[in-house]
Amino acid sequence: MEHRGKVKGIAARAALWSARHRTLAILGWIVFVAGTIVLSGQLGTRTATFAEQGNGDSGRAEKTVEGAGFPERPAGELVLIQNRAGTDRAAATAEVTRTLKTVSDVTDVQPAIQSPDGRSTLIAFSIKGDPETAKERVRPALDAVTQIQTKHPDLYVVEAGDASGDKLIGDELEAGLSRLSMLSIPVTLGILLVAFGAVVAALLPVGLAVTAVVAAIGLMAAGSRFAPTVDATSHVMLLVGLAVGVDYCLFYIRRERDERRAGADPERALMIAAQTSGRSIWISGLTVIVAMAGMFLTHDTTFVSFGLGTILVVATAVLGSLTALPAMLSALGDRVDAIKIPGLYRRRTDGRFWNGLLRVVLARPLISALVAVGLLGVLASPVLDLRTRGEVIQDVSPDSPVVQGFQAISLAFPSKTTPAEVVVQASTVKGERFDKALGEFRAAVERSGGTLVEPVDVRVNPAGTVAVVSVGLAGQGDDPAALAALKLLRGEVVPATLGAITGATVLVSGDTAFSVDFNHQLDESLPWVFGFVLGLAFLLLLVSFRSVTVAVTGVLLNLLSVAAAYGMLVYVFQYGHFEKQLGFTASDGIINWIPLFLFVILFGLSMDYHVFVLSRIREGHDRGLPTREAVREGVGRTAGVITSAAVVMVAVFALFATLPLTSTKELGVGLAAAVLLDATIIRAVLLPAVMAMLGWANWWLPSWLRWLPQVAHDLPTPAEPAAVEQRPLTPVG
Repeated sequence: MEHRGKVKGIAARAALWSARHRTLAILGWIVFVAGTIVLSGQLGTRTATFAEQGNGDSGRAEKTVEGAGFPERPAGELVLIQNRAGTDRAAATAEVTRTLKTVSDVTDVQPAIQSPDGRSTLIAFSIKGDPETAKERVRPALDAVTQIQTKHPDLYVVEAGDASGDKLIGDELEAGLSRLSMLSIPVTLGILLVAFGAVVAALLPVGLAVTAVVAAIGLMAAGSRFAPTVDATSHVMLLVGLAVGVDYCLFYIRRERDERRAGADPERALMIAAQTSGRSIWISGLTVIVAMAGMFLTHDTTFVSFGLGTILVVATAVLGSLTALPAMLSALGDRVDAIKIPGLYRRRTDGRFWNGLLRVVLARPLISALVAVGLLGVLASPVLDLRTRGEVIQDVSPDSPVVQGFQAISLAFPSKTTPAEVVVQASTVKGERFDKALGEFRAAVERSGGTLVEPVDVRVNPAGTVAVVSVGLAGQGDDPAALAALKLLRGEVVPATLGAITGATVLVSGDTAFSVDFNHQLDESLPWVFGFVLGLAFLLLLVSFRSVTVAVTGVLLNLLSVAAAYGMLVYVFQYGHFEKQLGFTASDGIINWIPLFLFVILFGLSMDYHVFVLSRIREGHDRGLPTREAVREGVGRTAGVITSAAVVMVAVFALFATLPLTSTKELGVGLAAAVLLDATIIRAVLLPAVMAMLGWANWWLPSWLRWLPQVAHDLPTPAEPAAVEQRPLTPVG
């Protein structure tokens, strides 16, 4: 393949090189993916410790405890025995204690303690061995407690704790992920079969997306040396990787096929696809990566891990789409349409519905815009009631006996499930000075009127320099009662007692403190993240399309879709709609990391469609078409592919709503709803209506910005020299 004219742009140059060296490009991609798998196996992925995931005082407290040399604590378990009808608990308590001492891998069975109301008994014990793997050894204890419950139906006997909680999460998540892996690829492939009507064309995006995800997860092993991962990162990478990987390939293949059917020879069709869809992939991928980089500004381990993971998966998807995909299309030639499906394969997609809607929108743009904004406003209105909360075990499987047991124990013995921990670091925490302060602390807890809950437990490290003082908090998690108790502890009790020890550093940790400090860190970083993402998205659109108007409307339209997604999250997860269908229990807030993460992800993903549509509109504008005609042609010609891409994204995201964790349900519902709205109301109605009303003002660029680089959106006409030599390309295979 000889080069005649000058090929402009990274995407076009990459496609030209890949088409000329297709065997090398395809083998190079395979070697790259295999290499990342080997790299991952050699390096291993470093997971963030609990201390590394902390923020503020609670994070510093956990780091202090982690470095203090405390002996590793075995996984703790609790058995609750509770009256149901005034029955005697003594016999069941004795039986639980006696039985647990005979169960394998059970150790340190503690004497039973009674609740203040006299209705509940609690027995604590531990699981032998590494606490990280204790979930693999807790089953005999769970079975023994279940048998005792069967013998005593008039009592409530249940076990919950670290190991049983980890087992529940692991089992539920493994089952959910297995179901997801069995469904996601077949569902995606099925949608693409309908979209393309040909098996080979449908397989290409799925294959490239899956290999891109595998490669990115492999690269994450190296990345984790700089930013340790959290458990949910791989799920997020799969979610984003499947969606963008399939979409990028879909855009590229559909344009190449359309040009081929319009009469272009294979080389020209490939170059047109590279100069248009390839360029859109490059710009939208860069925009997504920039948006994800905004998460680094939070300085939070979870967000940094999410940011790095999504950047890697989007970058690998872009790399594969711009190199391996053109090589495969070049090698296949017209055989990309091989194995046609009768009834589904069509030479052209007319998009009659979308073109009909577009005619109405362009005929009445003001009314169409008002209707669209009104509908989005209604969907977004619940966002005014949006609140956030921390994750709790109830977010796994609310109907599980372990979860219900954990809730019952929290109510009866709040100091035993999620206590606050006061970490005292000094030259010594042994002696009269510390004992006096501890006595004052106990007295203050007693005077708190139940806001702080006894008993007060103390652990001291072997060096005698760090003490961890545990005390219960009223309420649960980060509800108002727990927040009030933490405020009392941090603001009054600790400063007046343990905090008064000369030369000591005193910090408060625990689940409630962890959540409060996370929210505080998030509140401080939000303006920076929003400013960074919005500002750079504006600049990228400005440079790409040389129009201030296009950049401003792009940012505003994406903000509308994000607001509507937030509103739908509140409607579903706070107000409790579709609880049974989605399998969750409504709460008083959205999980605290979801809103910011959704903003970043949605803002990035929305650019896929926005850039793709605007590029086609700009092509028409650069050819001299009036604005309405350019909008009609651009939106009309992209409606089919955007519909297919949106259906793929919505299907993949909706499948994540079937996972057992409330956080993944919120992610799935939020992303699916936003993409659906973005591909329909935003791109098919609001965007063309706004652009039709603005007319030539769409392309306004002040004179002092004329120095911006000129990006060509038009393509050589048949009369001009083609980018590559016009000779048949023999398919390989």
